[in-house]
Parts: sequence; C-alpha cells; structure tokens
Amino acid sequence: MGLLAGMSAAVAAAPAEPIRLALIEGLSGPFGNAGEAVFRNLQFTVERVNARGGVKLPGGARPLALLRLDSKGNTEEALSLLRSAIDQGARFILQGNSSATAAALIDALNKHNEREPQRRVLFLNYSAVDPSLTNERCSFWHFRFDAHADMRLNALTDVMRADTRLKKAYLIGQDYSFGQQVVRRAREMIAAKRPDIEIVGEELHPMGRVKDFLPYATKIRASGAQAVVTGNWGNDLTLLVKAVRDLGLNVKFYTFYGNALGVPATLGDAGVGTVLAVSEWHFNVGDAGSDAMVGAFRRRFPNPQEDYLHARMQLMVEMAVAAMEKARSTEAVPVARALEGLSFQGAAVGVPHSGLMRAEDHQLIQPLYVSGMDRAGAGGPKWDVEGSGYGFRTVRRFDGPLTALPSRCTMTRP
Repeated sequence: MGLLAGMSAAVAAAPAEPIRLALIEGLSGPFGNAGEAVFRNLQFTVERVNARGGVKLPGGARPLALLRLDSKGNTEEALSLLRSAIDQGARFILQGNSSATAAALIDALNKHNEREPQRRVLFLNYSAVDPSLTNERCSFWHFRFDAHADMRLNALTDVMRADTRLKKAYLIGQDYSFGQQVVRRAREMIAAKRPDIEIVGEELHPMGRVKDFLPYATKIRASGAQAVVTGNWGNDLTLLVKAVRDLGLNVKFYTFYGNALGVPATLGDAGVGTVLAVSEWHFNVGDAGSDAMVGAFRRRFPNPQEDYLHARMQLMVEMAVAAMEKARSTEAVPVARALEGLSFQGAAVGVPHSGLMRAEDHQLIQPLYVSGMDRAGAGGPKWDVEGSGYGFRTVRRFDGPLTALPSRCTMTRP
C-alpha cells in the first residue's frame, strides 16, 4: 500500500503539460535585434500569465511555454521551422517581423490544417502589417493583433493634413510587399487629404542589405523635402535617419517605428519635434497602468538596450489565454471561434490596452497614437526610450472605431 500511495502522490504531483507557443522569427542576421526585442516582450507576458497560475482549463491550470525558433530572417527557414514547431507540439505560431514570411506561413497553415485536422494550428501575428493578410489573403487560422499598414497610414496622414506648413514630402520604403504598400498608399492618401503637398521623391531600397544610406539622404536633400514618410523598421530605419541627420537636414520623419531600436538615441536633439511614430500605445500615455507596466518591464529587463515594450504583444498573448479559457480548450477551432468578436480590456490583467477582434477578417480594432519625440523629464515625457534621454508624447489619439477600415475578406470557415 505504501508503494501504491507513493506512486499516486508522484502522479498527482506531475507538472501540467505546458501549452506551447512557438515564436518563429529572425533572431539573428540583419534584423536580429528586432527579433530579440519581440522575444523579450513575449517572454515578459508569458511569465506574467504563469505567475498568476497559467491558463485555467477543465483539466486544471496549464502553464505557457515559449519556444524560440530562429528563422534568420529567411522565409524558407521559417517554413521549415513551422514543421518543427508542430512536431514539438506547438499549436500556436507567433510571427510578425516580415509580411512576406507571414503570407507564406498563412498559405502553409491553410494546407496543413486541411491535411491534418488532428494537429491544427493557429497563427498569432503581432506585426506583419500588409493589409492583404486580413483582406484578400485572410484565413480562419490567422489573427492579426497590430493595426495594418493602411490603418497606421490613415492616422499618420491625418496628422500630416493638419500641418499647414508642409508642402513637400519624400516617400521611402523597403522593397518588399509591406514597404511597397506603404509607399503606394501614402501617395494616394496624401493626394486625397492634402492635394497641395508635392511628392518630390519616391524610393524603394533592398531590405536589410543597405549599409550606407548616404546616397538616399543626398537625394532627400536635393529634393527639398520637408518631410519623409517611411515604413522602414530595424536597422533600415536607424541607418536612414542617421544618414539624414549626418547631412544636417531639417526634415520631419513620419514613421511606423521611429520610437525604438536605436532611432531616438541616433537622432538626439535633431529628433525633437521632428520624429513622429504611430503605434497602438506608448510609454507616456500617462495612466497608472502604463506606468506600472513600464516599471515592471524595466525591472525584468534593466539593460537600456533591451527597453522595447509594445502593449499589442502583451494583449495578443492575454487574448489567446482568454479565448482558451472561454473555449475550455486549446484546440485550434474552438479557440479561433472564441477569439472571433472577442472584446478585451487588458487593464484587468495589467495591460493598459484594449481591443476588439473583428470576426469578419480577424483584424484587431484598437486605439492608435501618433506621438512625437521630445526630451524626457523636466516638463517633457516621463519615460525616455532605451536610456536615450528622449521619449515620446501624444500628438493625437485615435479611438478604436476611428481606426477601423472596411475589409475585403471572404473567409472560408471549417
């Protein structure tokens, strides 16, 4: 009886099987810093979920486990890692730092989930913002938690419209689906909202391969542009703004990602009043929840170079947890149905952000902020970025319903 009792106790004490989330991202290569920054965000929120007991399911609470899979920024490698992640038991794939890779993963998951219904997988997208991913290429298995490029541009160009001094703009982007979309749609939106603004340059450059942006900066100078509109991210953005700064140009940058990954420190005082970024949230929103989350993140990652925090990534994991608990399952179909139409207030779990997952196209509808760079402290923003001494203050906030754009999705559901 003693042996049996001991065996029963051992079984009872066995840890619960974790729910595996597989991050497939470029964690090395030219955009490795951006991939590592995403990993820290996801690690932070996974740890917070587990600290409060994990995901509450009928068989008992289960922890989350985050798998790191380095695609090296290569789409073929990402597709190979997708197969590896599924074989390791992951039923949630997380990716975002390339819309081209996201499109390939969506196509692969559509085929996999039809071929192997017993091992279906969901794709949670935190930053691949090509609009087609929730329009023409929408999929029941894919959910996007970032505002897509047209939604972000709509906010940026609304702010541009109000700048009556702006007469000349230069458009530049990375030469792949997302960068092409930003340049094309920026031209169209500016023409519709401010036809008096002249587009004095339009440029696409190789993604992740340009080491010296001085030739591009020289073209911007020669054009007489007062503003640059770009969707560039990672080192392609940092090197671009550095080249423009080195020429001493007084231009405004309207960016998607100018509030992180070295850009504020690179620009210094030259960025004050000239660099704007559009995001779902920023450090200096000013509420107690935001201050608490920034403080907690900095305690977890005290190195200023690791100071990259985005509320949408926290919200993504928390909404997936809420959907699992609502569905009482970790299976793809019931979790997807629970996510559809889910309205989530993150404040209840320490995330100062909220959103509605639109059922028709699986696009998260959420507030957007356009913020401008300023010196931190002494009347400026409370929190700086990456120890740079510069932070961002709100220029304009757009409520969630104001950010929504019509969808062209025709979704096939199981």
